[in-house]
Amino acid sequence: MGLFITFEGGEGSGKSTQAKALEKRLSAQGTPSILTHEPGGTPIGNRIRFLLKHDSSISPEAELLLFLACRAQLVTRVIKPGLEKGFVVICDRYADSTFAYQGYGRGLDMGFIKACNNLASQGLKPDLTILPDVPVELGLKRKGQKNGDRFEEEELAFHRRVREGYLKLTSAEPQRWLVVDGTLPRRTVSATIWKRVKGLLEKGLKA
Repeated sequence: MGLFITFEGGEGSGKSTQAKALEKRLSAQGTPSILTHEPGGTPIGNRIRFLLKHDSSISPEAELLLFLACRAQLVTRVIKPGLEKGFVVICDRYADSTFAYQGYGRGLDMGFIKACNNLASQGLKPDLTILPDVPVELGLKRKGQKNGDRFEEEELAFHRRVREGYLKLTSAEPQRWLVVDGTLPRRTVSATIWKRVKGLLEKGLKA
């Protein structure tokens, strides 16, 4: 099996930039890797992604189930096949986003989310989850006002609940998470992430 790495974080945290940087570095050294993302990553998921990002009529419950539908397809079509081939699979957002956004952010029942996610993910958990953590206000400032989606336009209190949720998740499973100060220069953040990933690759161990 390969190595499954996920990137998590609030809006403007820099997670997508760091996920791309990691995949580029892996490719440069000849390590087979796949970079994918949620919601989306498959033809079906990409169609659902548009609804999730822009349809303001979606209820919290429908939102949850649509995210899970995307995940079920991505795990089956992209993530598991990549891992079975021995690739390093990098996913920009995964199950922890659901707990942070729909659980802590929206207030949906955590037990229900967990049960549904187990089905959608087929029980597949990341070996390492990276969280570039930044203050909510800074993250939203980075995103700016251009082409904002429905999540970016949520009230400040929502984004604060999401960030608090992430930090609670890291406390519950510290061995799986790498929390990085996302306010540091990009190269510094990338170097910290690479050090952890390189160690896993060299040892052939899981996080």
